[in-house]
Amino acid sequence: MATVQDLLRPSIKALKAYSSARDEFQEETSNMVFIDANENPFNNGVNRYPDPQQNAVKDLLSEIKNISKSNILLGNGSDEVLDLLVRAFCEPNKDNIIILPPTYGMYEVLANLNAVETRKVLLSEDFQPEGDQILKVADSNSKILFLCSPNNPSGNSFKDHEVEALLKKFEGIVVIDEAYIDFSNQDSWLDRLSEFPNLVITQTLSKAYGMAGIRLGLCYASEEIIKVLNTIKPPYNINVLTQNKAVELLKQTDVISDEIDSILIERSRLISELKSIAYVEKIYPSDTNFVLVKVDDATKRYNQLIKEGVVVRNRTTQPLCENCLRLTVGTPSENKTLITALTKLQ
Repeated sequence: MATVQDLLRPSIKALKAYSSARDEFQEETSNMVFIDANENPFNNGVNRYPDPQQNAVKDLLSEIKNISKSNILLGNGSDEVLDLLVRAFCEPNKDNIIILPPTYGMYEVLANLNAVETRKVLLSEDFQPEGDQILKVADSNSKILFLCSPNNPSGNSFKDHEVEALLKKFEGIVVIDEAYIDFSNQDSWLDRLSEFPNLVITQTLSKAYGMAGIRLGLCYASEEIIKVLNTIKPPYNINVLTQNKAVELLKQTDVISDEIDSILIERSRLISELKSIAYVEKIYPSDTNFVLVKVDDATKRYNQLIKEGVVVRNRTTQPLCENCLRLTVGTPSENKTLITALTKLQ
């Protein structure tokens, strides 16, 4: 098995990180005069640069997730984390990533932005990884395998034994995107992070935690990988407003838990109601806050719902998702509006 150092781009291994003023002096002392960072000295709450390591947020996440701060990196949304991973491990115009469509579209976008080839291995008909085919497609330049579990847009989780086999056999970094893990009965792979040096887990505060607007993505990996990502990330990538709001809401664990419970109850109710809609041909199992539904004509039904004032996601252009609509679980009243609209369609 290749080591992290074997997989890194040579230029990244040789890179010396930029050292910001707040990296060089980190002590918080109220009687100190800070004239080191060329900031505006007049306090308005945002005149100072934010903590480049987001320690207050990481302290809370460390407690919530039961993981060391040294295994955590925060990004400006999960997309920044994913971009950092591609830039750290994939040499432009040489290396490749492997993705498993249908899946989150940004993996391929970020590869294209970084001049990295994308190799695609379709999921099986029941939306599970085809392990043998993945390993057959991989070569010595296959640096990252992206596994979205629970998967978007299908909504299901990948089987643990399939993921474990890939972690042991794939000769690169395996990124498990767990954006929807809080809605699943399956355990997070965080519990086994220390077992696999090539494992990177991404999560987000945008879904279950209700913070999509502040753009805060989470990355968990070995100290070695986190150190590399800290070397190449922008020094102040998480602004002070985002950090403060994250700290405020992460302390409200009871509220977050109640909202997740509500979404799960509503998901079950929504699935039950969908079974009575004549043109709904299949309802796929969901470990997420959305339900993928196959209908008779997805584009027709999408446009009809728009006229009823309901916006869903038409996924019919995605592999294995012909005539499928993706329905996010809303509030009880929003879900009632959706079902009423679906029932009216002819």
